[in-house]
Amino acid sequence: MRMLAERVFEVGVQDWDRRLFDELIPLPVGTSYNSYLIKGSEKTALLDTVDPAKTGLLVDHLVRAGADSIDYIISHHAEQDHSGSIPDMLLMYPDAKVVTNPKCKAMLIDHLQLEEEQFIEVADGETMSLGDKTLQFIYTPWVHWPETMCTWLAEDRILFSCDFFGSHQACSNLYVEDETLTLQGAKRYYGEIMMPFRSTIRNNLQKLAPLAIDKIAPSHGPVYPRPALILDAYKEWTAEDKVNNHVVMAYVSMHDSTQKMTEYFVDALMERGVGVTQFNLTVADIGEVVIELVDAATVVIGSPTVLVGAHPTALYCAALVNALRPKTKHLGIIGSFGWGSKMIDQLTGMLGNVKAEVFEPVLAKGMANEKVYTELDELADLIAAKHKALGLM
Repeated sequence: MRMLAERVFEVGVQDWDRRLFDELIPLPVGTSYNSYLIKGSEKTALLDTVDPAKTGLLVDHLVRAGADSIDYIISHHAEQDHSGSIPDMLLMYPDAKVVTNPKCKAMLIDHLQLEEEQFIEVADGETMSLGDKTLQFIYTPWVHWPETMCTWLAEDRILFSCDFFGSHQACSNLYVEDETLTLQGAKRYYGEIMMPFRSTIRNNLQKLAPLAIDKIAPSHGPVYPRPALILDAYKEWTAEDKVNNHVVMAYVSMHDSTQKMTEYFVDALMERGVGVTQFNLTVADIGEVVIELVDAATVVIGSPTVLVGAHPTALYCAALVNALRPKTKHLGIIGSFGWGSKMIDQLTGMLGNVKAEVFEPVLAKGMANEKVYTELDELADLIAAKHKALGLM
């Protein structure tokens, strides 16, 4: 139990040991399920709950905070890491009502089998009084589900943003202490979860602009006492014209041919003043790849051929890039084969969601020869020229 303002408490849980989210997303430093208790002079509200595995700790925190009664359980988002303890909260506080928007209500009924009479629906912009504290509900769809919303606590000027502006970080501090470290985690979170919805996020940022926010309290990670830190970062990450002079070179190699091509190509890019990060997909933390995808101007995938197709690890990378739809401007493929290959068609066919120029691939039969290395030099020349044309160099 930690205090954000007078009678405003963080009562959520740090999940230090969790290492995978949705059985997909690596969590190198765990995560948190932030839940907030607001005690007004007349009513008390609980904003979001925690993952069901951590309900016991939430109960302990509420008891310590003196939450003898709760009138409203505000649900910003139906995903179970925030909503999963709602049934237990309703057993503990049987007079409480779940306050949310119609879309979220429908999802909570589906996911948690709650009853219609347990809800109060609120409209976009609607307010609710707790006595001397006022909550305003602001719809912010597609950050990152269609039903998501935020709550604005007017008197204390705190924005409770749920997944918006979040980061998967378990930490002992309530507020951001190391801004660089926190932004790195937030960028990773944005890339893994929010990036496909950046056009909608830009609209939501504009919607929040009139608020004089003193603190942003997300549902994962620390609270922002300097909101401009994360607001400015989101503006940059979501801006379509904001890409960097950088190449993400993600590859896998079986018998050294693709690796030798990759290493040569990376050196060629560096010699031309192009920034590049090389990732061996068999050992790379995919979250680190995603961080670079957020604003890299170019993405190149390297793959050997397996049974005439791309290596499964390269296919996974292509599927991930396609799903996350980064704002990259250029795509390239390099690789190798033994006797025949449909790798290029397979990989390009999986990248249709990415609105980028696709370069002519560079493919070696067996080990790369002088002709292949010349083609890699030409590809590096082309990327440098394209980055210069974008004003990145």
